Amino acid sequence: MHKSALITDFYELTMMQGYYLEHHDGRAVFDMFYRTNPFQGGYTIFTGVEELIDKLGSISFSDDDISYLDSLRMFDRSFLEYLRTYRFHGDVYTFDEGTPAFPGEPLIRVESDLMDAQLIETLLLNTVNFQTLIATKASRMVLATKGHGSIMEFGLRRAQGENGGHAASRASFIGGTVSTSNTYAGKLYGIPVSGTMAHSWIMSYPTEEEAFRKFVEIYPDNGILLIDTYDTLGSGIEAAIKIGLEQKAKGKRIGVRIDSGDLSYLTKAIRQRLDDAGLEDARICVSNDITEDIIRSLISDGAPIDSWGIGTHLVTGGSQASLNGVYKLSAKEENGSFTPCLKVSSSYEKTTNPGIKQVYRFFDRSGGALADLITLSDEVLESGKDYTFYHPFSTADQFTMRKNAYASFMPLLTKKMENGRRISPERSLKEIQETSAALLGAFDKSYKRLINPHIYKVSLSEKLRSLKTDLLVEARQKESTVRNGQDG
Repeated sequence: MHKSALITDFYELTMMQGYYLEHHDGRAVFDMFYRTNPFQGGYTIFTGVEELIDKLGSISFSDDDISYLDSLRMFDRSFLEYLRTYRFHGDVYTFDEGTPAFPGEPLIRVESDLMDAQLIETLLLNTVNFQTLIATKASRMVLATKGHGSIMEFGLRRAQGENGGHAASRASFIGGTVSTSNTYAGKLYGIPVSGTMAHSWIMSYPTEEEAFRKFVEIYPDNGILLIDTYDTLGSGIEAAIKIGLEQKAKGKRIGVRIDSGDLSYLTKAIRQRLDDAGLEDARICVSNDITEDIIRSLISDGAPIDSWGIGTHLVTGGSQASLNGVYKLSAKEENGSFTPCLKVSSSYEKTTNPGIKQVYRFFDRSGGALADLITLSDEVLESGKDYTFYHPFSTADQFTMRKNAYASFMPLLTKKMENGRRISPERSLKEIQETSAALLGAFDKSYKRLINPHIYKVSLSEKLRSLKTDLLVEARQKESTVRNGQDG
């Protein structure tokens, strides 16, 4: 399916034309990374790259796209003709989708010519930043339940538009939700769909009892009854119990949902009423602007909740609107070979890591993740050796990973596209979800705390740290020379 290459920021196209007209289009390497964890958390769940690969494989300029650009009177005719036959032809290396990731790590590496790599920047960031944010939010909510109940994503009506809703459903599932209310996302991605009734169903009948009975007659295996339309602990639970006993006699069971009120007090009272009536297997579902903090509080309070319907704070990111992922040039071709590039900032945290890189994750003998090491791609790591890990920002901080402290390591960046074509096998969303949960399980719980998590170590190799230091010194010297020349 054609994906319009106009899904980009306008300055990508003006730069692209500049490269074209100046014949300044050598090979280049760009990295995508983010600077700080969202939600003041300890990690992210890297998400969106499988969709990104599909998009990159299909982007092109249609005749309508070319006509629109021509109407802007900013583009040379020869450049527009070049765009008619454009397709992405770069190589793309990425972390596997669903992998826990950390600040500063190159999660995506794009190797192509300047025009190619520049054009896709916006599409890449738009796809990966949002889905990573939402998958991370879902993961935090799942962790907050401590295994007490599953999470259903109910966010389409509160999502950031139709496409944002679909992307949020996909990302939420990777992060650990079990279903979505978004029917189209269910079809598109194979996510289980869920949902029963709204208050309007109950209000359209003379009594709650009649509304519930009619519903279970139609859906005997999906009898989740909404009991807080009028009086949760009065007519609502009483009608639900009556219908529940009728269903139990038929070998069926019910569930109840509440969408308002004190969820701790009400669920405890409802559980007691259901159990006293002999409906011990009836499930309790809650919704109502739930956050991970609310989940944590309810679990701590012993609220007997079997499932959580979460919308707004899941699919929008809640307290954080976006992931601060960026896309930076790290190497460029000069005279037939690559030269490392360094973006210098007065803030050391914003000074980029130069060169073509790889990331290795080290594990102990039980499979627990110990630390990540960012290296240059031509470095060959060998088992049974000590490795020095250098702090990415502080030149003084370092530690040695002794050979007896780790059992294995693995590279995290693997080639997913070659010459603009997918070379990695496609995986089902369920497979990605299961793999992601297993990978996150390799991290100590201290890194996954919702509040004040332990900081997972991401470091630079000695070779990369030396290269960065040398380039930084060189840049400062050039800056000083220019300043002195201007003063003179």
